[in-house]
Parts: sequence; structure tokens; C-alpha cells
Amino acid sequence: MSLPAPTGGPVVPPRCADAADQRGDPVVGTAPPARRWLLLEHPGPWRVDAVAGSGIDPGVLGPLTAAAARTATRVLLIRRPGRTAVPDGRTWLLTGPTTGTVEGRWRSDAELAGALAALAAPDPDPALTGPSAPVVLVCAHGVHDTCCAVRGRPVAAALAEVHPGQVWECSHVGGDRFAPNVVVLPDGYYYGGLTATTAVATVAAHQAGRVQTEHLRGMSRFTPPQQAAVVAAHAAYGPLAAGAVVVTGSQTQGPAGAAGSRTVVDLRVAGLPGALRAEVLAVRRPPARLTCRAARDTPATAYRVERLG
Repeated sequence: MSLPAPTGGPVVPPRCADAADQRGDPVVGTAPPARRWLLLEHPGPWRVDAVAGSGIDPGVLGPLTAAAARTATRVLLIRRPGRTAVPDGRTWLLTGPTTGTVEGRWRSDAELAGALAALAAPDPDPALTGPSAPVVLVCAHGVHDTCCAVRGRPVAAALAEVHPGQVWECSHVGGDRFAPNVVVLPDGYYYGGLTATTAVATVAAHQAGRVQTEHLRGMSRFTPPQQAAVVAAHAAYGPLAAGAVVVTGSQTQGPAGAAGSRTVVDLRVAGLPGALRAEVLAVRRPPARLTCRAARDTPATAYRVERLG
């Protein structure tokens, strides 16, 4: 009598980014909100909660994160691709699309007082300070989500070869299933689902004033429905530079983000006479495992532009 063939070990579900690719999860309208970013160079290792687990003196970190929360500033840890040693101290950057960029160095935790002062200071006028140097972030926070390391680090390395001095690996930016995630600062444009080749082309086009929408998740300064409207305008009237589409107003019918809610978004596009109006519908997606660490399936919300004109 023959025995049944062994079935092997437990079935391992696909990583979240692979599963999202298979489902065709829409990326539009998924950029997490932030008015600006405080970036702290830290070689690692990074814990799951990278900032809280950074080892920075709580007496310094507490006031820093509190000030960031009051000013809608997102705090991330950053490091150069390849984890290059930093013998002469570390960099901190405070940057955003409407605030320009302030930069400093820190060798001890106490020297982060400069970053705290920058957070508390009035926003500088970018028109007076001139254009800010571009910063390119690639999420490579593998302890938070495996996909971010597996997909993010090769993209960070490829971008660093083309844009030396601009590229940093960073801690969790949100949207693990869209890894590798790239954030172009100070504009606050999020891109996802890239490869090394498409990342290089996408960032080059962005910095040349020709935003490509194929991998564009959205812009952190706008709400998800507003992001969807702005991405649609970039696609319809582009190529356009970052910031060429401005939201002048919006109104939502129904609870924000609820399935079936509709948002009317008013826009202005550089070079076009008059205004545009977009109608955006919130659509509930089937439940799915949205991160590698998720314990259960969760429905996501997608945003569909039903009219633009």
C-alpha cells in the first residue's frame, strides 16, 4: 500500500508587493500626508519604529518629535546607500515644497538643537532662498517590511549612481505594498512600483520638469482625492513640472474616504487659461494583506477620477 506524497511545509503567502502587483492595486491617491520632512542621518540598524528606537536621547527626541507633530512634519531616519560610514558627523535636513530646505550637522544628540530651532522658526520663503537642492528618498526599511529592503535597496543603489549626493535610503514612508517607494523632495511627490530602470527614468524626468504619471502615487501636501485629481491633470495636460497643478478648493459629499463618497476638486494648471474641475469617487477595494507584517486582510480605498474638465 503506497503512502500519500508529503505535502511539504506550510504555504507561505507572497510578499505584499508581489501580491499587490498580481492584484493590480492602484497607486494613485496613496501618498501619506506631510507638510514637510525632518530627515535625521542614522546608520542603523533601524528598529520597526525607527525614530522611537533610534537611541537618540529621549530628552532630545521628545521635544523634536512633538515640534514635528505640531507642524505636520514627518520625521524619518536616512542613510546613504551601502551604509557608508560618516566620520565627520551626520546630516539633518528640514525640507518641504513650500518651505525650502534647512540643513545642519550633528555629532552628538545635543547638536540636534539646531533642528529643533529650525522646526520652531517661521517658514523661510523659497522665493527668497532660491531653489532647494533635490533630495531623493528610497524606503529600505526591511525590519518594517521585507519588500522595502528587497525592492528598495537595488533602486537606491541605481539612483545613487546617477544622482550622487542626492539619494538616501530612508525609514518607513507608507505604502509597503507599492515598494520600492521613492519620494522626491522638496516637492513631496511619491512614486511606487518601480524597478531600477524605471526609477532612474522617473526621477530624471521629474527633475527635468516632466513629471511622469505611470508610477505616481500622489503628493503629500494634498488629500487622497485631491492627489487623484492632480495626477489626472498631470496625465491629461502634461508633461508638467512638479507644482504646476494647484488645488484651489475641494468639497466632499459623504464621509471622507468612505466608499461611494465623491469629492469635487478645483484646479489650476500652469499654462492653461481658466480653471479645471475634477470629480473623484472613492471606491472600496476587496480585503487583502496590505503589508508583509499584517495579521489580517484589510480593505483599501482607491480613488477614481470620473470627470476632468
